[in-house]
Amino acid sequence: MKIAVVGTGYVGLVTGTCLAEVGTDVTCIDIDKKKIEGLKNGVMPIYEPGLEPMVTRNYKKGKLHFSTDITSAIKDADVAFIAVGTPPGEDGSADLQYVLKVASQIGANMNSYGVVVTKSTVPVGTAEKVRAAVQEQLDARGVDIDFDISSNPEFLKEGAAIDDFMKPDRIVVGVDTAKAEETMRKLYKPFIMNGHPLIFMDIPSAEMTKYAANSMLATRISFMNDIANLCEIMGADVNAVRKGIGSDPRIGSRFIYAGIGYGGSCFPKDVKALIETGKQNNYRMRILEAVEDVNESQKSVLFNKLTSSLGTDLSGKTFAMWGLSFKPNTDDMREAPSLVLIDKINAAGGKVVAYDPVAMPETKHMIGDIITYVDDPYQALDGADALLLVTEWSEFKLLDFDEVTKRLKNKLIFDGRNIYDRKEMAEMGYEYYCIGSK
Repeated sequence: MKIAVVGTGYVGLVTGTCLAEVGTDVTCIDIDKKKIEGLKNGVMPIYEPGLEPMVTRNYKKGKLHFSTDITSAIKDADVAFIAVGTPPGEDGSADLQYVLKVASQIGANMNSYGVVVTKSTVPVGTAEKVRAAVQEQLDARGVDIDFDISSNPEFLKEGAAIDDFMKPDRIVVGVDTAKAEETMRKLYKPFIMNGHPLIFMDIPSAEMTKYAANSMLATRISFMNDIANLCEIMGADVNAVRKGIGSDPRIGSRFIYAGIGYGGSCFPKDVKALIETGKQNNYRMRILEAVEDVNESQKSVLFNKLTSSLGTDLSGKTFAMWGLSFKPNTDDMREAPSLVLIDKINAAGGKVVAYDPVAMPETKHMIGDIITYVDDPYQALDGADALLLVTEWSEFKLLDFDEVTKRLKNKLIFDGRNIYDRKEMAEMGYEYYCIGSK
């Protein structure tokens, strides 16, 4: 099979690379010439564990191609994935201009039957808009070429995307013809041979499944953060509560860790988009409105603890910040809680010295030099008034506390991810603040 993937962002690049890994002939297309040339030379536009060697290997084998020429890539493609961005508009709804532009380009260049697949996260009803955009171009060309539309949402966790694609929990595919189902089943055959489920459904249901999945996970996070805040007031320990409820198989232990809020490219955008979809259809998504409200408030929790301890005027004070990305094993800074914390500390007169194993270049690209960046976590502690733990990278979990004590001005730690033991910290003489317990 010949596959075209339009868009070499997070979803498109992972999709194309993993399909090439199982022997499919894949061309990834992007309008960014610099990005395409970089990929040909093994330069990754994103950080994702395991991606670089897989890209390099399949490019050298001739299974994975990179191009800015959509015409030749689409011409004979059996399946064309649309994997471009759907950024939120001012009202929170998904902006479909890039998706529909690609759909028009596909219609202008396809020469034979193919399945046009929306891989981008798009609201219910987008497939029909894609179908119309393709058909409009075919009509303009005066040609009668059969094609199908499919919705194939991604469920990739940043930091574990390769495993998620190669060993999926499930593959969801929305189709409305037997021919489209046959094509997509053939495409995904290598992934289901080991028992990974391939679930076919109607297209609107597939489109909704992506939003519903991310919104449910976001709900679990905000729910636990709400419980954590009440635990602090009532003198309970959210870590004990988490273990107590997580042992119930109806609830489970995943996504019920208290912290300083979710971020990234998916949860914030998808929750907003589903709320807006409800509004457009005269239905209020009341639970998701609360989820979003709790999350926005939670991003300020660590700063509130900071000012409660040190006062609202932070002039002359320096804070070591460990972790910048919204989660470990990614350089994604979109909607990262660290950005809120940095803004608030700067506004209060404080200074931030930050270390992150991967995300510092992306942070600098986004916010410049309003903070100081260092290449070693312990270096960030030198003369700092407190340590702020923002992202739970593995290298932060087992520390040399003698070194921490020697470098920090005060034995003061604000842990936004609850990775340290409160009792152990107290025994070492640290003033320790975490989420959901006193």
